[in-house]
Amino acid sequence: MALTWTHKDRGEIRVHENLEELSIDLVDYIAEISEASIKDHGAFCIVLSGGSLISLMGKLTEPPYNKIVDWAKWYVFWADERVVAKSHDDSNYKLAKDNLLSKVNVFPRHICSINDTVSAEEAATEYEFAIRQMVRTRTVTASDNSDCPKFDLILLGMGSDGHVASLFPNHPALEVKNDWVTFLTDSPKPPPERITFTFPVINSAANVVVVATGESKANAIHLAIDDLTLPDGSFSLPARLVHPSNGNLIWFMDKQAGSELDMFKFSE
Repeated sequence: MALTWTHKDRGEIRVHENLEELSIDLVDYIAEISEASIKDHGAFCIVLSGGSLISLMGKLTEPPYNKIVDWAKWYVFWADERVVAKSHDDSNYKLAKDNLLSKVNVFPRHICSINDTVSAEEAATEYEFAIRQMVRTRTVTASDNSDCPKFDLILLGMGSDGHVASLFPNHPALEVKNDWVTFLTDSPKPPPERITFTFPVINSAANVVVVATGESKANAIHLAIDDLTLPDGSFSLPARLVHPSNGNLIWFMDKQAGSELDMFKFSE
């Protein structure tokens, strides 16, 4: 059973015994937000990331979820993408398509992916334009307190360095405020060319989930969540900058990733 608590500033934390328990809880949560969003405004706008997150969502393709989720109302976006061909193994689009989207009934026209035939800068500009058009037509809800979109759910993985989406520690992309989507040509992790949502967009979402698994993430999780007297520069830890202004933040992790959290150590 998950150990769950709410931090006064850092949202709800759910530490699970194992990956199976985490996966079930995550998929239950996604299905719940999907149903509530569709009931409220007729659509569910979900933002995916790459990595192990997609495999943890795999139960969505199985009963009962594949039958009870209203896939026709889903609109799918990506928090970040590698600027490679959609058929390339590094593509977040390919990962999601092969392991999730091809197995459920999401309309292809509701899948909003990048143009993989242009430069990183052009891909970012085009992706932002496409999202702005969907906000203008009210397919995507507009934020109440900024000019940003208000996605129903943004799902983020987290690296051992604390990066989320393609927002890396001490990278200039962390400071971008006026664009919804920015680009990198010098990513610390290969491939070097990427596009990514900026923090104003991430922090305008109705619900943001950060998923972390494995012992290698434990220190970054501790730095992202616990109350700390931090040295100068520590606040460039991207995961600590995830802070929805008018939405919910939930952290899903296994006990290995949560092992250095103050509350988890206290509970043992």
